[in-house]
Amino acid sequence: MSHVLPASYAWGNFSVLAVGIWAIVQRDSLDAIIVFLTGLQLTVLTDIIHISVFYHPASHLGAVNRFSIGMAIFSLLLKPVSCYLVYRMYQERGGEYTFNIGVIRAGRDRGTYEPIDQQEAPAQWPDSSKTAQQPY
Repeated sequence: MSHVLPASYAWGNFSVLAVGIWAIVQRDSLDAIIVFLTGLQLTVLTDIIHISVFYHPASHLGAVNRFSIGMAIFSLLLKPVSCYLVYRMYQERGGEYTFNIGVIRAGRDRGTYEPIDQQEAPAQWPDSSKTAQQPY
């Protein structure tokens, strides 16, 4: 029996599946979910490369090989939906995506930040604008 897709296709997808199980088990870990999201995005790219390089529609494939190629294409079509759902899980766990290119910023506004760990030192000289004026 001839294999249509190489072993690297299976290894890549099964390793992302293992990372996905890790991300589900560790509910408080942002690292696990971001590694899973990155792995899903990488497998979208590698799946496109694998299917485009190794699938030849002109060749005569058996029913099992046609079914496996169909499932690989179906998996590829569902991966953007999976990426969106995993990203929503990332946001629910408290992850914050900040994007910063020069002047354009997305994320929380930190302009009104006030440090609370430092006490203000009292002024050495009293403020002359707040003192009562001396009568002449």
